[in-house]
Amino acid sequence: MDGGTFRVADQRGSLVFLDFYASWCEPCKIELPLVERWSRGNRGAIVVPVDVGEPRSVAAPFARRYSLQNVALDPTSSARALFDVQGFPTIVVIDATGHIRAKWEGLNPAIGLAMSNAQAHLAK
Repeated sequence: MDGGTFRVADQRGSLVFLDFYASWCEPCKIELPLVERWSRGNRGAIVVPVDVGEPRSVAAPFARRYSLQNVALDPTSSARALFDVQGFPTIVVIDATGHIRAKWEGLNPAIGLAMSNAQAHLAK
Protein backbone atom coordinates (compact mmCIF):
# COMPACT_ATOMS: atom_id res chain seq x y z
CA MET A 1 0.00 0.00 0.00
CA ASP A 2 3.06 2.22 0.16
CA GLY A 3 3.05 2.59 -3.61
CA GLY A 4 5.63 -0.11 -4.35
CA THR A 5 5.02 -3.41 -6.04
CA PHE A 6 5.09 -6.72 -4.20
CA ARG A 7 6.12 -9.79 -6.22
CA VAL A 8 6.09 -13.26 -4.72
CA ALA A 9 8.96 -14.24 -7.03
CA ASP A 10 11.15 -11.58 -5.36
CA GLN A 11 10.70 -13.41 -2.04
CA ARG A 12 12.36 -16.62 -3.26
CA GLY A 13 14.42 -18.08 -0.43
CA SER A 14 11.90 -17.03 2.21
CA LEU A 15 8.74 -18.53 3.64
CA VAL A 16 5.79 -16.33 2.66
CA PHE A 17 2.27 -16.18 4.06
CA LEU A 18 -0.22 -14.34 1.84
CA ASP A 19 -3.28 -13.41 3.92
CA PHE A 20 -6.18 -12.65 1.55
CA TYR A 21 -9.04 -10.59 3.01
CA ALA A 22 -11.59 -7.84 2.33
CA SER A 23 -12.74 -5.07 4.67
CA TRP A 24 -16.38 -6.25 4.55
CA CYS A 25 -15.43 -9.78 5.71
CA GLU A 26 -16.48 -10.25 9.36
CA PRO A 27 -14.34 -13.40 9.97
CA CYS A 28 -11.34 -11.48 8.58
CA LYS A 29 -11.79 -8.86 11.31
CA ILE A 30 -11.27 -11.63 13.87
CA GLU A 31 -8.40 -13.45 12.15
CA LEU A 32 -6.34 -10.49 10.88
CA PRO A 33 -5.27 -9.35 14.38
CA LEU A 34 -4.24 -12.94 15.21
CA VAL A 35 -2.10 -13.14 12.07
CA GLU A 36 -0.56 -9.72 12.71
CA ARG A 37 0.29 -10.68 16.31
CA TRP A 38 1.96 -13.86 15.06
CA SER A 39 3.83 -11.91 12.38
CA ARG A 40 5.27 -9.43 14.87
CA GLY A 41 6.56 -12.29 17.00
CA ASN A 42 8.05 -14.22 14.07
CA ARG A 43 10.20 -11.79 12.14
CA GLY A 44 11.81 -14.57 10.09
CA ALA A 45 8.64 -15.15 8.08
CA ILE A 46 7.18 -12.80 5.51
CA VAL A 47 3.50 -12.12 6.13
CA VAL A 48 1.65 -10.06 3.54
CA PRO A 49 -1.98 -9.09 4.10
CA VAL A 50 -3.62 -8.84 0.66
CA ASP A 51 -6.68 -6.59 0.40
CA VAL A 52 -8.76 -7.99 -2.45
CA GLY A 53 -11.14 -6.15 -4.74
CA GLU A 54 -11.09 -2.80 -2.96
CA PRO A 55 -9.63 0.59 -3.84
CA ARG A 56 -6.94 2.23 -1.71
CA SER A 57 -9.58 4.64 -0.35
CA VAL A 58 -11.30 1.70 1.39
CA ALA A 59 -8.22 -0.44 2.09
CA ALA A 60 -6.06 2.21 3.78
CA PRO A 61 -8.44 3.19 6.61
CA PHE A 62 -9.21 -0.49 7.25
CA ALA A 63 -5.49 -1.34 7.42
CA ARG A 64 -4.91 1.52 9.88
CA ARG A 65 -7.86 0.45 12.05
CA TYR A 66 -6.45 -3.09 12.31
CA SER A 67 -2.76 -2.03 12.48
CA LEU A 68 -1.90 -4.07 9.40
CA GLN A 69 1.66 -3.86 8.11
CA ASN A 70 3.00 -4.45 4.60
CA VAL A 71 -0.44 -4.56 2.97
CA ALA A 72 -0.58 -5.43 -0.72
CA LEU A 73 -3.54 -4.19 -2.75
CA ASP A 74 -5.27 -6.44 -5.28
CA PRO A 75 -8.04 -4.09 -6.48
CA THR A 76 -8.72 -6.14 -9.64
CA SER A 77 -8.69 -9.50 -7.81
CA SER A 78 -6.00 -10.84 -10.14
CA ALA A 79 -3.92 -12.32 -7.28
CA ARG A 80 -7.06 -13.89 -5.86
CA ALA A 81 -7.56 -15.71 -9.15
CA LEU A 82 -3.88 -16.63 -9.47
CA PHE A 83 -3.87 -18.31 -6.05
CA ASP A 84 -7.39 -19.79 -6.43
CA VAL A 85 -8.76 -17.97 -3.40
CA GLN A 86 -12.45 -18.84 -3.13
CA GLY A 87 -13.40 -17.01 0.07
CA PHE A 88 -12.07 -14.95 2.93
CA PRO A 89 -10.01 -15.15 4.98
CA THR A 90 -7.58 -17.39 3.11
CA ILE A 91 -3.88 -17.78 3.84
CA VAL A 92 -1.59 -19.20 1.16
CA VAL A 93 1.79 -20.52 2.29
CA ILE A 94 4.64 -20.36 -0.22
CA ASP A 95 7.92 -22.08 0.54
CA ALA A 96 11.44 -20.84 -0.16
CA THR A 97 11.43 -22.45 -3.62
CA GLY A 98 8.28 -20.58 -4.62
CA HIS A 99 5.85 -23.49 -4.34
CA ILE A 100 2.47 -23.31 -2.65
CA ARG A 101 2.68 -25.69 0.29
CA ALA A 102 -0.57 -24.98 2.13
CA LYS A 103 -3.78 -23.04 1.87
CA TRP A 104 -6.04 -22.37 4.84
CA GLU A 105 -9.54 -21.15 4.08
CA GLY A 106 -11.95 -19.69 6.61
CA LEU A 107 -11.64 -18.40 10.13
CA ASN A 108 -9.19 -20.34 12.27
CA PRO A 109 -8.88 -19.10 15.87
CA ALA A 110 -5.68 -21.19 16.14
CA ILE A 111 -4.10 -19.70 13.01
CA GLY A 112 -0.95 -18.75 14.92
CA LEU A 113 -0.33 -22.42 15.74
CA ALA A 114 -0.84 -23.42 12.11
CA MET A 115 1.59 -20.72 10.99
CA SER A 116 4.18 -21.77 13.59
CA ASN A 117 3.92 -25.38 12.43
CA ALA A 118 4.35 -24.35 8.81
CA GLN A 119 7.34 -22.21 9.72
CA ALA A 120 8.95 -25.08 11.66
CA HIS A 121 8.50 -27.54 8.80
CA LEU A 122 8.97 -25.35 5.73
CA ALA A 123 11.56 -22.73 6.62
CA LYS A 124 15.14 -23.35 5.52
